[in-house]
Amino acid sequence: MRPMNKRLIINISELVTFEGAKALSGEAMSRPKKLHDAWILIEGEKILSIGTGEPPKAEAAHILDASGKLALPGVVDSHTHFVFAGHRQAEYNLRLQGTSYAEIMAAGGGIVSTVASTREASKDELIALGRSRLDHFLSLGVTTVEGKSGYGLDEETELRQLEVMHLLDQEHPVDVIPTYMGAHAVPKQASEEAFIDFQIETMLPLVMEQGIARFVDIFTEKGVFELFHSHRYLTKARELGFPLKVHADEMVPLGGAQLAAEMGAVSAEHLLHISEEGIEALEKSGTIAVLLPLTAFSLKEEYAPAREMIERGVPVALATDFNPGSCPSMSVPLLIALATHNMGMNMEETICALTINGAAALCLADSRGTLEPGKLADIVLHDVESLDHLSYHFGVNTVDTVVRKGKMVYEKRRSFVR
Repeated sequence: MRPMNKRLIINISELVTFEGAKALSGEAMSRPKKLHDAWILIEGEKILSIGTGEPPKAEAAHILDASGKLALPGVVDSHTHFVFAGHRQAEYNLRLQGTSYAEIMAAGGGIVSTVASTREASKDELIALGRSRLDHFLSLGVTTVEGKSGYGLDEETELRQLEVMHLLDQEHPVDVIPTYMGAHAVPKQASEEAFIDFQIETMLPLVMEQGIARFVDIFTEKGVFELFHSHRYLTKARELGFPLKVHADEMVPLGGAQLAAEMGAVSAEHLLHISEEGIEALEKSGTIAVLLPLTAFSLKEEYAPAREMIERGVPVALATDFNPGSCPSMSVPLLIALATHNMGMNMEETICALTINGAAALCLADSRGTLEPGKLADIVLHDVESLDHLSYHFGVNTVDTVVRKGKMVYEKRRSFVR
C-alpha cells in the first residue's frame, strides 16, 4: 500500500523562496533562491525535500503536475482587521471628493461608526462574515492572516471578536493570528486618559486571562492616542507578557516609530509619515516595518518610503490592512502592483516582504514564510511561468492552486476544497 501522508509536486517552472527563520533586510531582500524544473516532496504537514530535475522515486499518495507554474510560499498577511460588521462606502466616496480621513473621524465617522454595527452583530454573524473573507484571502494565495480586534471598544465585543478569530482559526484552512487592539479609537463620551485607564486596569488583564490574543496593538496617532498614553498602554501589555505592535506615523510624524523601537515592539505599522529619526530608530532596533500600500492608495496619501527603509537596513513587510474604512480591499495583486510601481520595490523584495518578513512580523518565521525542509507546506502555485509575471500582470489574480499544511485547499477550477 502506498503511504498516504506523502505528496509530490513536480515540473514546477520556477520556484522562488527565501531561506531562514528571521526577517531579512537590505540586499538580502533581493536574493531569493530560484529553482527551475523543480519539485517539492511533502510529508504530512511539512516539506520533506525540494530539488530540481528528476523527482524522488518515493511513492506518494498524490502527485500534482505543476507544469508552467510558478511556486511561492503562501502569503503571510501580517496586518488586517477582517472581523467586523457593516460597511462605510459613503465615507469612502466622501474621501474621493476630498474629505480627509481625519475630518471624517472628527465628524463622528471612521472607526467608531463600525463599532455600532459590530456591537450589534452576533457571534454567529461575525463568524459567517469572517469565514467568507478568509475564503477570499485564500483564493489570493494568503495562507496565514493576522486579525486585529478594535471594533468593540468595550469588554463584551472585544472579547467576542477575539473568540470569533479563534473559532475561525480552528475551522478554516487559513491560519488566523488574533491581535488585541482595544486601543483603536476613543469611544464617544470618553476621554483618552479614562479609556486608557480602562484598558490598563480591566481589558488587558481580561484579554490575557482569555488566552487567545497573540499580540497587543494601539493606534498611536495625533487626536487618537498620543505618545504618553500609548507608552502607558504598551508598558502594561509588555508587563503582562504580550509581544507588541504599534500603528505608527500614519497621519503625521508623531514619533510612533521611535516609540515602537523603544518598547521593543515586533513591528511598527503604516509609517506613511515616518521621520528620519523614526527610520533610524527602526534600523537600530530591528523592529519590522509593516507597510500598507493599499491604505495609502485608498486614502490618496503618499506611500511609505520603502526604498529608503530597505537601503537603510530596516526589515520591511507588506500587508493588506483589509478593513471597512481606510482599506476595504484584500487585493494582493493590487498590493504587488503598488509596491513595485509606486514604492520602488522590485519583485524579489516584494515577495520577501509578503512571505518570510510577513511571517517574522507575526513571530512565525521558524515555521512558515519560506519553502524549506521542515517548514509547513504552505505553497501557492501561480498560473504563470516566472516571478516577473506578477508585476507584469498588474492587478490580476494569477493564483491557480493553494496547498496549506500539505493539503490542497484551493483550486481555481474547483474553488475551495475542504
